[in-house]
Amino acid sequence: MKKRNDHIWSPRGKGLHKKLLSVLLTICITGALAGCSTTPTAPTAESSTPESASETPAAEAPQPADPAAVGDGSMTDVGTPRNQTLVVDMLSGRQANPNIMNPFMPGCVAMDVGVHQLIYSNLWEIDTVKGEQYPDLAATMPEAVEGKENTYTFKMKENLKWSDGEALDAHDVAYTFNMLLESQELAYGAVVRETVKSCQALDDLTVEIVTHGPEAKLEQKFGVTVWGNSMRIVPEHIWNGEDPATFTFSDPVSSGPYTLKDRDPQGYWFLYEKRADWENTAVGQTVGEPGPQYILFKSYGAEEKRIMAAISNEMDVLQDITPESWDILRSKNPESMAWYSGFPYADTNDPCERGIGFNCSDPIYGNKNVRWALALATDIKSVSLGTFNGMLRVSPLQVPPTDVLLETYHKPMVEWLKSYELEDGYKPFDDSYARDIVEILKQQGVEDLPEGEQEIIDVFGVGWWKYDVEEAAKLLEQEGFTKEGDTWHLPDGSVWEMPILAPADFEIQSMRLAFAVADSWNKFGIKATVVQQDSATFWNNEATGNFGAASYWPACGILPDTSSNMEHWNSKYIVPTGEQAPGNRYRWGGEGNDKVTELLNELATLPYDDPKVIEDITEICKIFVDEQPFIPMFGTSKFVPVTTHYWTGFQTSENQFEGPWWWWSQFKYYTPHFQPTGN
Repeated sequence: MKKRNDHIWSPRGKGLHKKLLSVLLTICITGALAGCSTTPTAPTAESSTPESASETPAAEAPQPADPAAVGDGSMTDVGTPRNQTLVVDMLSGRQANPNIMNPFMPGCVAMDVGVHQLIYSNLWEIDTVKGEQYPDLAATMPEAVEGKENTYTFKMKENLKWSDGEALDAHDVAYTFNMLLESQELAYGAVVRETVKSCQALDDLTVEIVTHGPEAKLEQKFGVTVWGNSMRIVPEHIWNGEDPATFTFSDPVSSGPYTLKDRDPQGYWFLYEKRADWENTAVGQTVGEPGPQYILFKSYGAEEKRIMAAISNEMDVLQDITPESWDILRSKNPESMAWYSGFPYADTNDPCERGIGFNCSDPIYGNKNVRWALALATDIKSVSLGTFNGMLRVSPLQVPPTDVLLETYHKPMVEWLKSYELEDGYKPFDDSYARDIVEILKQQGVEDLPEGEQEIIDVFGVGWWKYDVEEAAKLLEQEGFTKEGDTWHLPDGSVWEMPILAPADFEIQSMRLAFAVADSWNKFGIKATVVQQDSATFWNNEATGNFGAASYWPACGILPDTSSNMEHWNSKYIVPTGEQAPGNRYRWGGEGNDKVTELLNELATLPYDDPKVIEDITEICKIFVDEQPFIPMFGTSKFVPVTTHYWTGFQTSENQFEGPWWWWSQFKYYTPHFQPTGN
């Protein structure tokens, strides 16, 4: 049954959808130039030096100016001075449950609306430019205790405080770990229990963790390697005595440099205010004072409204837009800025790759020959053009094609990919993608394209699978599928109808990829439709396995040792469809997964610089190629531009103190770099 918040689109309407977006943008722009209001319809309010280089999350930030001394007196529609307020787009859009701030509770407000960027902190963060972790709340990395088997300790930073003035120390860390160890209702508790035997505070600053076996990378398991980490430390003095499975924590006490000042009861915006005691936070101690007095995360709705807000400088940071929208924004607002000043404009090093995942417990999609048939029925060049105008780096592997991982895995595995055969001896790999897409873009008049063979591969990837509908049909027919006319039928004789879950008005690339893939599969003879869902429904369906095929991004990584980002595929996390899965949300089991699980268990015992790490992860990539439980297609290109009318100091390819990961937990470490322009 279709849910009320699901939007089903036929891929045959994809072209109409793009045309409608262009028309709406044109109408809005025309209205703005004529002097019409661009105020969104959403509800409004009433209203020191680091200890070491390894702890440095970014270059030294400039000292903040006095925001009261600059500006034109404009106010935001939530009642704060515009020149003191950084306005940030909400990646996941409007939030259905804006009062749930318990990060371990199902239905929790999406973390990327400022909650995990500004309120919660992690034990360890990551520098994506250097490709290494650094201490956040912690002061040191975990160290093995000599003479005590499977025992590790680390220190906390001194003088940390919660936003209510209470000390933030080792006791809060121990409380959080023990709460998760003891709470069977919390899905993340299963992840903690499978690693940790006990945790205690030896004193105010020292945490001791005893594990079930050797753990060479606790900082990766319980610290940030991509986006964030579910081990979010909570205040013992608030949570003690509460039921962690039902406690909403609606007025959260903050460990970060900002507090939640106000929110829209309908979930359209969240307003944060800089703490007066910002020196008692990890950000204040390692980078300095945040620049903005206020940060407003706000959902403007559909993309055309978001672009209009950026054109009129109502928004400073856009989360994720299409190439067409970037063309309009840069032509209408000369104060807008993307990662690169020229092609491809977007940052191509986002550490999560996009593709189609399957519920492998489903009798249709649990068959690897069916998954391989779908891969070979995908016209990847058309999908690239339909998704992001060809501005994408293709990926055949389970690790994203970021610059580092392209050199570590993709390029070294090309010869193996060329020699790889399906069970019938067919060789599916095609290394011509990059050359072909360059020629297509040239014919479209795109300038400044790469020319040399290696430069082309560096921009567009090492290659992908052949578009071969005959081989795809052969694989399906041997599994009992039949084609009558232009339509494929399942082994039971029914028409093959495939809903593909996709985001609605957030994560634009995954949304568009779903339409482009559905178009390929419809041409092949599968009745594929795209079911767009709001963020809460979309993520809940992934966690419970309430899908057959869906446009997700479960393959992420920055560090050459990507094992912590692959751990979620471990077989121990498989639960029946309908239950919240702590990992392996694609419910992929069988012989291939058993091999991956064995390798993941070995990797957990190896230090990151052990040569066997690359060897084991390469073997895992080979197994994923053979099994295809998730079909990786592209590394993520992100058009996440900023407008520079009110704020300066944003990161770009020329000011690369960090990547443009506005939705990551490390956002708080960017804020000292942002300073008012005086407008």
